[in-house]
Amino acid sequence: MPRFLAVAVVILTLASTQGIRCEEQPTSAAPAAPSQAPATAPATGSAATSADTKKPSGLAAAIAAKAQAQAPGERMPGHSAHGEAFDEGPRQSAYLMEGTGRVHLAVTSSVPGVQQFFDQGVGQLHGFWYFEAERSFRQCAALDPKCAMAYWGMAMANVNNDKRAKKFIQKAVEQKAAASPREALWIDSLAAFYAAEPKEEKSRRRALVRNLEKIIHEYPDDLEAKAFLAVQIWFNSSKDLPITSHQAVDALLSEVFSAEPLHPAHHYRIHLWDKEKAERALQAAAMCGRSAPAIAHMWHMPGHIYSGLHRYAEAAWQQEASARVDHARMIRDRILPDQIHNYAHNNEWLIRDLLFVGRVHDAVALAKNMIELPRHPTYNVLTKTSSSQYGRLRLFEVLSRYELWDELVALADTPYLEPTEIPAEQVKRLRLLGAAHFGRGDVLAGKAQIAALSDMLAKIKTAQQAAGEDAEKKARDQKNPDDQIAKAKNDAIVAAAGETSRIETALAELNGRLALAGGQFAAAKTEFDKAGDLSKEFLSQVALTSGDPARAEQLAREAAEAATAQVQPLANYVDILVRCGKTQEAKTHFEKLRAAGAQLDLDVPVFRRLSPLAREMGLPDDWRVPATTAADFGERPPLDSLGPLRWHPYAAEDWSLADADGRPVSLHDYRGKPVIVVFYLGFGCLHCVEQVRALAPMAGELADAGISIVAISTESAEQLKSALAIRPAADGPLTFPIVADPGMQAFHQYRAFDDFEGIPLHGAFLVDGAGLVRWQDIGPEPFMDLKFLLGESKRLLALPGQ
Repeated sequence: MPRFLAVAVVILTLASTQGIRCEEQPTSAAPAAPSQAPATAPATGSAATSADTKKPSGLAAAIAAKAQAQAPGERMPGHSAHGEAFDEGPRQSAYLMEGTGRVHLAVTSSVPGVQQFFDQGVGQLHGFWYFEAERSFRQCAALDPKCAMAYWGMAMANVNNDKRAKKFIQKAVEQKAAASPREALWIDSLAAFYAAEPKEEKSRRRALVRNLEKIIHEYPDDLEAKAFLAVQIWFNSSKDLPITSHQAVDALLSEVFSAEPLHPAHHYRIHLWDKEKAERALQAAAMCGRSAPAIAHMWHMPGHIYSGLHRYAEAAWQQEASARVDHARMIRDRILPDQIHNYAHNNEWLIRDLLFVGRVHDAVALAKNMIELPRHPTYNVLTKTSSSQYGRLRLFEVLSRYELWDELVALADTPYLEPTEIPAEQVKRLRLLGAAHFGRGDVLAGKAQIAALSDMLAKIKTAQQAAGEDAEKKARDQKNPDDQIAKAKNDAIVAAAGETSRIETALAELNGRLALAGGQFAAAKTEFDKAGDLSKEFLSQVALTSGDPARAEQLAREAAEAATAQVQPLANYVDILVRCGKTQEAKTHFEKLRAAGAQLDLDVPVFRRLSPLAREMGLPDDWRVPATTAADFGERPPLDSLGPLRWHPYAAEDWSLADADGRPVSLHDYRGKPVIVVFYLGFGCLHCVEQVRALAPMAGELADAGISIVAISTESAEQLKSALAIRPAADGPLTFPIVADPGMQAFHQYRAFDDFEGIPLHGAFLVDGAGLVRWQDIGPEPFMDLKFLLGESKRLLALPGQ
């Protein structure tokens, strides 16, 4: 029997001999962090006596029975004593940061540190850094469980999660008796908002605005009330409650800045004017990052304004600053990138702005880095808006837009642009790969992509026919009228259409490129017209090749005019003008390109084609005009001082622990080969048993991938030895080590520990041969999607350079 299964049997045996309740690991095994405070609200559950408890028929029943038998004050291993809402979110202690904003909202607490952490959390709220804001407020509650506003802050940090926000604001209400009258107003306003039914969306939002106005009326010096009122009015505008006077909201923000010029509410002024009159937020754009430099999103926000004004180089600077600040903090605090709100959004927008200014190689590098990031079923998967989806989207875009055909082909069989089982994504991949092959002059390889797409289409057509016939037969068997039979058949055919339209568009483009390669210009035009979604830059090149210079010039001009200050359409227009014999006009537009292209990469095809024109004009090989900084751009730190441009995995801390027989095992023993390090909460944790059972059938696959496993338990060596001694002799020897960490040193090292409540957490980590943590999961439950973990481990380890 594989060792995985042996361990599962042992744990089940222990569970049956010790009773279903399987007591939690005592928290006294590891002292709480200095900020630790006792639990104030035990998890709810129904108590049950041993007579009430029925013996489970299987593992799932055992876990359910454990939860049902839980007595007041007990918790399932890894779960918070405060309730379900506290199981999610950050569970490691906060620390005081520099640069989260000059804010102050007085709270009732005599415990040192509470006010500082609370103000830090408020600053993080203003920067939409919700994950860290919740951590700061949790630190307040750990220091002083009776600080009602700490729970208000947690609710505010869950603006996108009503379920958790309601739980947190209920806790605030429970502690409100000790709060000041001003704090009570803050708590009551948010409690009323979450008490209202969702169907009353508009009325509850209006009420929240009125309640914030009440705080300002009672306490006119409360800058935070004015700031939160301003952003709430803006929030409401996305819920069919339009802003009736932008100027009035701006005046409210001016009152805040009059008292504190560097208040982080500059963020809100940017949002206020972003879609209205972007130029009115230029001063806020200059001040926003400076007002809270530790918060990445505060550097990101000015990019909205600069992008809206077509100042793409400045927008890219802001977004790059945001990415660097995020990367530095993530690496320091060991957080998966996509756990941070707006991270993927910032980086994909940065790539777009890099495209606009011609920083093509940086755009490729950043898109690849987004694909390299650890994927997780909750945070980052290719089927949802996330870094992996954005990275692949933007990598395809930059490679095709800038005609980097060799690189696209080279990446097609790597983890960056590999085939997928997502139909729409696979159609796009085949289409762009076909375009790349034709762009390189490899007609045979291009035709292979046409064949692959045609095969996909044929399979869908066959499936449609079968679905239609089946629906028709069922409808006839039911004696339906002819019109209902026809409808049922048609509906089934439509439902089975899948990616038919997308495939037909892709085939039209590739068949057009095939015709173009053969000099069949009329046929090519017919196919390209059928595709209907091709860029005017590409079509202008096609028109010129087909002998229609007037059409080529028109298309190129329209593309350049529609993309204000974007260098690629402008460079294409200059190229078309030169090839049409309009050299003087080309020179005029080339000067515009030089002014806009201070940062463009000269070695990219669309810019390299302009080298002869530059020489004719007597310009040097580097014909770019040096960049100048606009006077209204404000003070900016050196980008390198903010952090790395690309995220990279952090170094795993070494540990050395003994197994049940006292033999030492250390992380260093696995140097040179990947290992999955799993943190178990002792043999009494039935969820851990479930995880071990799930691992058992995958042992061979993990070994085939060259991945080892080591388990770290909260049990002592003696407890491990006793548990393993009663395993059935027929199970054979164990095939991976389980080591004892009763002091939970490794749990602390890897942050698989709730600092606020002093309890260990479940954890799984992929450490590569170089000792870097490539993937992780920490939480109240063990990670159970082990097929995902195997696939993701193989993907990460297959990335170039690994």
